[in-house]
Amino acid sequence: MENIIIILIGFIIIEHFIFLYLEMFLWTKKSGRKIFANSIEDANTTKILAANQGLYNGFLAMGLLFGIFYLHTDVKYDIILFFLCCILIAGVFGGLTAKKSILYIQALPAFITIIMIYIL
Repeated sequence: MENIIIILIGFIIIEHFIFLYLEMFLWTKKSGRKIFANSIEDANTTKILAANQGLYNGFLAMGLLFGIFYLHTDVKYDIILFFLCCILIAGVFGGLTAKKSILYIQALPAFITIIMIYIL
């Protein structure tokens, strides 16, 4: 794999592990509520949903890690592209239904990485 692609994928992996941490462990904490602009009441009401969402973000990150370290190069990019497409779709859906910034934070890096895979 090209180094730039590894760097882009690494950024997305780190980003999704951060999402996992924020949504699973900081959702009801003061810092988490500030990041997501939640009141304590809203955070407590939605903490199970947020934890579930965080877990899914962790699965996406692990899928990309699996793809990077997969030894059979003939399907390595297929695995990576599958998880990047999942992230892109989730980011577009979140951007359209929850918060527009999700388009830039989650969907755009995945989209750029997909394009770079096809270019390089």
